[in-house]
Amino acid sequence: MELSARLAGVASLAKDAETLADIGTDHAYLPIWLMQQGTLTKAIAMDINPGPLARARENINRYGMQELIKTRRSDGARELLPGEVDTVVIAGMGGALTVRILTDGAKMLAGTKNFILQPQSEIAGVRRFLHEQGFCIVQEHIVKDDGKYYFMMKAVRGEQAAWEDYEYSYGKCLLDQKDACLWEFLEKEERKQCQILERLQAAGAGCPEKTEDARICGRREEVIGELEKIVRAKARFASDDCETLDR
Repeated sequence: MELSARLAGVASLAKDAETLADIGTDHAYLPIWLMQQGTLTKAIAMDINPGPLARARENINRYGMQELIKTRRSDGARELLPGEVDTVVIAGMGGALTVRILTDGAKMLAGTKNFILQPQSEIAGVRRFLHEQGFCIVQEHIVKDDGKYYFMMKAVRGEQAAWEDYEYSYGKCLLDQKDACLWEFLEKEERKQCQILERLQAAGAGCPEKTEDARICGRREEVIGELEKIVRAKARFASDDCETLDR
């Protein structure tokens, strides 16, 4: 089985798992692939909807793994038993839903050691939530798949000093690594924010005190704030040791 670049990135963070629950499994590609690599002894493919679970079972049976990978209908982690797995994967969901699953499933996840998360949105909010709830972010990846950029992270329990705003937005681990894909993403984001700023400046030149113009001014301040974070993030790459950018 060959994984997409996104799922391959997620899988690389779960390579040390022995027992795993894939929440929102869809086709169960991730647990099947990890089982093929010989890293897992048990996996649970979980989804709230019967359709994805049926597809997951078909694939599991196709690869002869029905004794190794079980399917379970579950709203988030609610049907997971405490301590049942050492690693939980929540990938391909919005940031708010990722946080809700972790919050609602806190009791069921109390014995879980590793959390592999790939939120599709509100990524800074997920990082902040992890720190506020007593998790350390120990590893991060960013991959480009079909023209889109995907951030993913591995978290474990433990205290970690708070990050700066721009580090929550773009990932302190990725910045420390001077990740080439992150640099590409920052360049793209900077161009996009500059274009937005140009349009806002044209629309609200002078910013007179009128309701519509006040809204434009507020949005312009938001964009300027984002650009400042991008500049700070890019400054982390400015050193003599930037071999990663040559990849």
